[in-house]
Amino acid sequence: MGDVLAALEAAYPPATAEAWDAVGLVCGDRAEPVSRVLFCVDPVESTVDEALEVGAQLLVAHHPLMLRGVTGVPADDPKGALVHRLIRSGVALYTAHTNADAANPGVSDALAEAIGLHVTGPLTPAPARPLDVLTTYVPVDRAQRVLDALHAAGAGTLGDYDTVAWTVDGTGQFRPLTGANPAVGEVGRLERLPETRVEVVLDRRRRADVVAALRAAHPYEEVAFNLNEVADLPSDTGIGRIGELDRPEPLREFARRVADALPATAWGVRAAGDPDRPIRRVAVCGGAGDSYLSAATRAGVDAYVTADLRHHPAGEHVAAGGPALVDVAHWASEQPWCGQAAGVVRTAFGGTVEVLVSTRRTDPWTVGVTGRTGAPN
Repeated sequence: MGDVLAALEAAYPPATAEAWDAVGLVCGDRAEPVSRVLFCVDPVESTVDEALEVGAQLLVAHHPLMLRGVTGVPADDPKGALVHRLIRSGVALYTAHTNADAANPGVSDALAEAIGLHVTGPLTPAPARPLDVLTTYVPVDRAQRVLDALHAAGAGTLGDYDTVAWTVDGTGQFRPLTGANPAVGEVGRLERLPETRVEVVLDRRRRADVVAALRAAHPYEEVAFNLNEVADLPSDTGIGRIGELDRPEPLREFARRVADALPATAWGVRAAGDPDRPIRRVAVCGGAGDSYLSAATRAGVDAYVTADLRHHPAGEHVAAGGPALVDVAHWASEQPWCGQAAGVVRTAFGGTVEVLVSTRRTDPWTVGVTGRTGAPN
């Protein structure tokens, strides 16, 4: 199981989850073997039943079972009863929530793909990893030793590359003053000697370790170096996605496209805005997304697809001239992620671990009724 969870955590790093979230292994033993995994949105009685029926040893859910802190899991409590059933049946439960929302690809990428959008970037980008650039000057014959020490301390990692550095040879000069104990040269005499300029990038959180490694490996009594912070830039991760259709289509047709792409629910799909408005550039956010209405407006999209939109925020948004809105069921907006997450495990293990996507509709709404006067146009 540990290898399966490692693959999921590489795709959806738990450290990127919101501070209030509860992600990771809820119950189960990482040392236990796994041959079949079931993916679902909600860890509820129905999906636990399904996991037992298909013989899965691991149930991976998007929504946490216990988002709020608990002091016990008694069997007479609905959630406690699920934990007891899972443990007694030898089935582990793992959740990837806001870390799966923010990942690239993540929940909103799966929603965008289902609708037929070509993703161009996040709706609300997360900040990129804070970086520093360290520059130092080392005698040519000691430069590689210092560079090796910097790399060993964690510098020189950039994206999918490590041992990254830039070097150039030149001439350095200095004059040791009274009280100095120079490794090279004499007190009172100006020294000029060949030096290598070394530059490395480093995670800002590693700054103290890298500077300590530099001082320990450098031959000089006084180490000259510059440490510059790289400007904060947006990353390719974050909440929501922006994408484009191959060609524009009216809002009423676009809403039908969304309805046809997602699993059916009693909630259905509804749209706000001019039914004839041309839609091409679209923002999406899997799950409840009305807190990103302003972001969708700033992005200049034609439409925003999300779930759980409320009456007043939606009405005020449309009245202010914002993008058209397409509101879908919360569960339906996140269900495409199950296939994406299953693909992570399938790719990582080449079919040696069987992956299944839940067929149970766990949307809580079970009845949708249109009034006798008929639905609006």
